[in-house]
Amino acid sequence: MQPKPLIFLDFDGVLHPTSAKPQQWFSCADLLAEALQGTQCEIVISSSWRFSHSLAELKELLPISLAERVVAATGAAHIGKFARYTEIQSFVGSRPNLRWMPLDDCAWDFPKTSQLIACNPNSGMTRVEAEKVRQWLGDTVFP
Repeated sequence: MQPKPLIFLDFDGVLHPTSAKPQQWFSCADLLAEALQGTQCEIVISSSWRFSHSLAELKELLPISLAERVVAATGAAHIGKFARYTEIQSFVGSRPNLRWMPLDDCAWDFPKTSQLIACNPNSGMTRVEAEKVRQWLGDTVFP
């Protein structure tokens, strides 16, 4: 059985602009929920919020349609070049059939040759990135 595709999800600069006030947090979350609708995609939280919140607390912050897709968070922080990419690679490990995509605003944390749906940190996720998620999932073979 083919594993379900994974989105590695950052929060700041993706689910809301990096400059968002608390009442604006997760203002873009519905765009991601809409893009994932009807798919089997699961979410791994790669946001630095994982260092200050438990997985259960992170799920409570998200709309239910996203929270129910969250299966894990990446592990320890990596310091150095391509930090977020390295953290994701540590999580992915040696699972050769795993199909995954990071959704992040820190393009500098990923090698230029890596897969990434990059968001503008000033706006967070827009319909453009939501469409890229849908296109990527459209290329995914589901069991």
